[in-house]
Amino acid sequence: MDIKKLVRPNILKVKQYTSARSSYMKGMLMDANENPLGSIVEFNDEELNRYPDPNQTELRNELSKFINVPAQNLFFGVGSDEIIDLLIKIFCVPGVDSAIICEPTYGMYNVSCEINDVNIVELELNKKFDIDANSIKSKITEKTKLLFLCSPNNPTGNILDKQKIISIAEQQNIIIVVDEAYIDFANDEGFVKYIEQYPNIVVLRTFSKAWGLAGIRCGYCAASTFIIELLMKIKAPYSINKLTAWVILKALQNTDKYYKFINTLVIEREKLITQLLRTEGVEIVLPTQANYILFKIKNSKTIFSQLIKNNIIIRDRSNQKNLDGYLRVSVGTEKENDKFIEVLRSII
Repeated sequence: MDIKKLVRPNILKVKQYTSARSSYMKGMLMDANENPLGSIVEFNDEELNRYPDPNQTELRNELSKFINVPAQNLFFGVGSDEIIDLLIKIFCVPGVDSAIICEPTYGMYNVSCEINDVNIVELELNKKFDIDANSIKSKITEKTKLLFLCSPNNPTGNILDKQKIISIAEQQNIIIVVDEAYIDFANDEGFVKYIEQYPNIVVLRTFSKAWGLAGIRCGYCAASTFIIELLMKIKAPYSINKLTAWVILKALQNTDKYYKFINTLVIEREKLITQLLRTEGVEIVLPTQANYILFKIKNSKTIFSQLIKNNIIIRDRSNQKNLDGYLRVSVGTEKENDKFIEVLRSII
């Protein structure tokens, strides 16, 4: 396995921008052209007139303790979407290289590849919405640099076969991006413990879902130190601002609430699945380990539009590969879930 051969040559030559805060975070700071008088807005003793830590040292150390991954193997981004974009920039030469995407899945892999002028090799998940490892292997060429996988998959909600992913990692010189945005809700430990054994696996996670922090736009990845160093080299110097960092640190210091959120949503998920299975016109309710449920229903377009008229907003996923007639509902509060089922049945 030689990951270095996958990196764009110009990326290897890039010299990381050295910002003022890369060297000094404390002292009489007269080095970064900041406003020494303070900030117009004061926030919890944070010095908002000073630039944030470009290395997210405190954040990485705190997260390291929570997920049991060394701090040097962690990288924070402005949501997982930024990390997806950075990985494409690192490994794929525009107009030359390609990435494999297994549909149906999260749409930003496709969008980010298109923006970066990277060829997309589109494969279909099997009837169980899992990957076909042999099919993936057969499509890998010297120009194939990335494989994007979402587990639990969005929008289907299922965990992908771990052994199939490992077999690809062992046999192919390709970066496998395993997006675990919804792993918190799953009865599965995910892939973070494999990153040292398989240095071509990058695991994406987020604070947007189980942590209830979608509004601050912060995600992270766990990967080999080589890949983390590449990400640190090409990211914007001050990508994670002080307010975001403060919120994440507070969240990591209140994990009891995190676990309480997960427990409540998993209970509500199972209740909602039961109610959907008992609803006339619902043909399929897919098993899910995420905080959403994908279900197939008769007259899905009409039902979707009628739900909107009743101010209930879910997602129509029928435009995705092999999902004709499918709708996706996020697990809400007990009151919201009950209201959704009540209105759905009244429409039917």
